[in-house]
Amino acid sequence: MPTTSGTPEAEGEAVGAALARMRRAKGLTGAQLAAQVKMSQPKISRIERGQSVPDPRDVGIIARALGLDEQQARALMDRAERSHDKMTDWRPASMGRVAQQKTLADWESAATTVRSFEPALVPGPLQTSGYAKAVFESFRSIPHVGDDLTESAVLAAVSARVKRQEVLADHSKSFQFLLGEAALKRRIFSPVEMLAQIAHLRETAARHSNVKIAVILDGAPAGLPLQHGFTVIDDKLVVVDLYNTGLTSRSRRDVESYRRVLDILEESATDIEPVLDRYQNLYIDMLQRPRNPQS
Repeated sequence: MPTTSGTPEAEGEAVGAALARMRRAKGLTGAQLAAQVKMSQPKISRIERGQSVPDPRDVGIIARALGLDEQQARALMDRAERSHDKMTDWRPASMGRVAQQKTLADWESAATTVRSFEPALVPGPLQTSGYAKAVFESFRSIPHVGDDLTESAVLAAVSARVKRQEVLADHSKSFQFLLGEAALKRRIFSPVEMLAQIAHLRETAARHSNVKIAVILDGAPAGLPLQHGFTVIDDKLVVVDLYNTGLTSRSRRDVESYRRVLDILEESATDIEPVLDRYQNLYIDMLQRPRNPQS
């Protein structure tokens, strides 16, 4: 099919690129299309640029709004669905860390249930600004990963990450966060920052009845190794955290696998409150006796 038309391109064209071409053929701006389909303009932009794996339902809504018939819309939706059957590389540097945080915020805002596991880090939606800043700054030591982390880029990424916490106030949604004890134990950050983070975890759990925070103790029986961080969103999307990139998948098999991992890990988890007490006392003691090494 001719690429200048408002019809779908051949199979090789990316779904987002096809939608962008058809939008331009209709003479619509991204903002106009966004208003028409009741999505945000940044979301439309990310779909068109291939910066996020498009939900087939969103693809169908956009395609129909651009005048495709049901058969053509379904063909694009099927292509979007097939793209979900593999893990997609999601490098922060390719889209910008702020855009990545905003994409996560979009997914979390649209979700009903979010379940997350981190073996050695406080999950993003629970981080204080100081903790988040220290996390982003720590990546500067990794070649090719932290090259874009200028001071202004770090501050912008921190702001975008902290803003993700706003969705926790929506009590129609459910959030479950599982942490390995190492998230509280590892001394990557200063005692002062860890005390602020512990206080924030307490406050979040107390303020939001829809937020459940649990910890897997080092000595707890483990059904599985605590291998890497990941989030399952609405049992439809998996986001995996790695040092140099992220991976996303909407594959039903991947989602089912990671959902089962969460179920198994949850069996080993315990209430975080007494664990917070213990580490709060530890970090207070470290501040009072900074020269006395703790075991």
